[in-house]
Amino acid sequence: MRKNKTFRLVYLALLVAFAVALHTVEAALPLPIPVPGARLGLANIITLITLALYGWGSALTVAVLRSVIGSMITGAFLGFGFYLSLGGAIMSSLAMALFFPIYLREKVSLVSVSLAGAVTFNIVQLALAALIVQNMMLFRGYLPFLLLLAVPTGIFTGLVAHQLLKAIAHIDLGDTRFKKQEVGGKKQEARGRRQEAGSKIQEARGKK
Repeated sequence: MRKNKTFRLVYLALLVAFAVALHTVEAALPLPIPVPGARLGLANIITLITLALYGWGSALTVAVLRSVIGSMITGAFLGFGFYLSLGGAIMSSLAMALFFPIYLREKVSLVSVSLAGAVTFNIVQLALAALIVQNMMLFRGYLPFLLLLAVPTGIFTGLVAHQLLKAIAHIDLGDTRFKKQEVGGKKQEARGRRQEAGSKIQEARGKK
């Protein structure tokens, strides 16, 4: 158990590092369109992977740390862009966490979860920008462009996260959500076998 927790902390630290790296690279890239809050959302790939592996609490932690540390590296800490990034990261993580149980029930794909996060991220960033500059026309004017941008970025993020999760499925990543499900499934299977054996014993006694 202690070994699993240690692995979990180590891999979470690595996920934070990857998220910060992507955040920093993305901040250096030119905006795809000159719209406040417009981003490719590359760091959301790491948030989605963390959500799939370790749950919404860890995903939210990674998202917050990536925004704080990334803004310190880029020199934007406590600036205008920092609040947009932090607000978008938190709310998009929560949006994906809300959709993830539906994904686990196989009602939607991981791409759909990613799209929910991308749309929420762009809406929240634009809303915060409009509130800070006290100009709601900014929100109404640019919202269609950001919603349109969220579609390809959300699809790309979801596909990349899906492929990466498949690639690391064989690696021991500590106490992950999938390992808990596997253990739970084995317990249910064992419980079913015990019940079946009990039924056979009762049936044999009845025949006697």
